[in-house]
Parts: sequence; C-alpha cells; structure tokens
Amino acid sequence: MCLSIPGKLIEVTNELDKTFRTGKVSFDGIIKEVSLTLVPEANIGDYVMVHVGAAISVIDEDEAKKTFDILMQLGELNDLDNPE
Repeated sequence: MCLSIPGKLIEVTNELDKTFRTGKVSFDGIIKEVSLTLVPEANIGDYVMVHVGAAISVIDEDEAKKTFDILMQLGELNDLDNPE
C-alpha cells in the first residue's frame, strides 16, 4: 500500500530558490531528507505529509499526530527506521 506519512519539518537543508528546496523531516525522531518542491509554502515547524521522499501537503499539527498514531497502531511505519 502506498501511504503518505506526517512529519515535522525541522530544517531546510538546500534551497536553490523558493520552489526547489529540500529539508529534514522528523517522523517521531527518525529524520529523513525530503523534497519540498511541491510545498513551497512549508516553513520550519510545519507538519507535512511525505510520500516517496517528497512532501506533498502541509497539514495541521493535531491532524498530523492523529494520523501518525493510527499508522503506528496499524504497523505501517516499520520502513521508517530502515536506512535509505
């Protein structure tokens, strides 16, 4: 199943311009580098939905936490801790 997973944008690591950026996103302490190209409005501290290495939308913190908790209960987060 293809899922998008909520995480918190903690750092913008590369910025060619306002559109072409990458950043570090924390998924409950597991940090991954993701593309921010599809969410130019995302700022550090925002929660984003990440699908196959790209942030695809900005969501509110409560929704992010609820979604993350449900995915955890379903056992859908096992791949997060595997090295990329």
